[in-house]
Amino acid sequence: MKTYLMYPDQDFNPQQEPPWNERELIQDLELNTLFKTMSSGDAFLLNVIKRALLNSQVDLNVIAYRQAVLKDCIKHAAIIREMYALTVNAIAKEKEEYWGIFGKYPPATLSRAVKVMRIFIEALKRLRSIADEQGETFVSSGFTKFFSMLKQELSDEYFSEMEEHLLELQSHDTVLISAELGKGNIGTNYVLHTMQQKKRSWIERFINFESSEYTIVISNQDNAGATALSELRDRGINLVANALAQSCDHILSFFKMLQTELAFYMACLNLHDQLLSQGEPICFPVPAPADERALTFSGLYDVCLALGLKQKVASNDLDANGKCLFIITGANQGGKSTFLRSIGVSQLMMQCGMFVPAESFQANIGSQLLTHYRRKEDATMKSGKLDEELNRMNKIVNNMTDNAILLLNESFAATNEREGSEIARQILSALLKKRIKVFFVTHLFEFAHDFYEKSLPDVTFLRAERKTGGKRTFRLVKGEPLQTSFGEDLFDNVFLKGEKN
Repeated sequence: MKTYLMYPDQDFNPQQEPPWNERELIQDLELNTLFKTMSSGDAFLLNVIKRALLNSQVDLNVIAYRQAVLKDCIKHAAIIREMYALTVNAIAKEKEEYWGIFGKYPPATLSRAVKVMRIFIEALKRLRSIADEQGETFVSSGFTKFFSMLKQELSDEYFSEMEEHLLELQSHDTVLISAELGKGNIGTNYVLHTMQQKKRSWIERFINFESSEYTIVISNQDNAGATALSELRDRGINLVANALAQSCDHILSFFKMLQTELAFYMACLNLHDQLLSQGEPICFPVPAPADERALTFSGLYDVCLALGLKQKVASNDLDANGKCLFIITGANQGGKSTFLRSIGVSQLMMQCGMFVPAESFQANIGSQLLTHYRRKEDATMKSGKLDEELNRMNKIVNNMTDNAILLLNESFAATNEREGSEIARQILSALLKKRIKVFFVTHLFEFAHDFYEKSLPDVTFLRAERKTGGKRTFRLVKGEPLQTSFGEDLFDNVFLKGEKN
């Protein structure tokens, strides 16, 4: 049985290798805040959502497939939570039926397998019941196939036959075994047969019919004979015990995959409920092909900031289709880094099939999401900060693929304005020729102004909005780069207000 709730034709692999820049993505985009809310303290959910979110999908069909499944999950959240709890409970109960060192003996193997199979049968019956009662209300291709599979493979006849087999296997004190004599009169080809309890008529019970069967009775004191008989019984039930144990393993693997794939949607539901309680909007994005350059959104906000503050935060609107480079300047503490983070996190959420924190969102997918953020001073550095920045940029370029998306935050600021601007100009020009989509938050005015004067058609300029008197709205607007970052606003806010107080 297959679940196929994450892909149309394959299972989700929770053990897949993370991207090479996993640590940088988590650090720069503050993803631990998002992971904490989505996992809700569950280590299993945390592992699944990390693998799903960081390993971005580039297949538009897979993204659309997951979006449809997630819409069903949001619409039927109670049912999804019940199904997830059911799978977790079945897996936990299977672990409880552990026989330790006795599990290697056929009778113990068979007894455990019978108990585990009964646990699984009850869980499968409930899944089948959900398919019968609620299956028609789900519209996504993923759930339609899943419930159809349950109805087809878990028929009433299947459960009836399984019950008959389990009743017969539940008691193996008396077994019917056939065997053949091999070389040296050693038994071979042991076969366990069904016990046929044929009812005899009253005439048969009183008339002694000749029989070709022979009965050997072992004395209670014959320990060697009892041991030999026990070994014969074990050989007879060994095959059926192993077969039933393998069937249990097959069903267990189904439940584990169902738990894994539902875990992704459970994590999404946790996030959905939290954002809904805070009054923040969400939407299902419209992804465009990787070779296009699309970016249009309204009401986009930094979900990690919103989750950290547990309140509504400022949002942004933008219409910038056809643009490859976004140069972001403006006042200090005006929302530039927050905006950059909102772009990166939303891109990851879109490309794993989730909703995004916005009223509307459309963007092209990227083959990779890469980040290059300015780092704080580190005593362990073996070279200067500029060398460290350039080494990280070199690593990014060496691992970069076509149609990647790169987020730069105060990069190349570890040197003077002139040198930093020249480095940025050369690197960004090369990236533009390769049509890498770049978002660059910078205070390098010489660099930004130089690009502004060129009036390149695929470059757009955003500036942190500043009202009269230095008030920040934490929103970005299109505008020419300014030579000042209005650091005096921060000075006045901290020191002059302190004097007045």
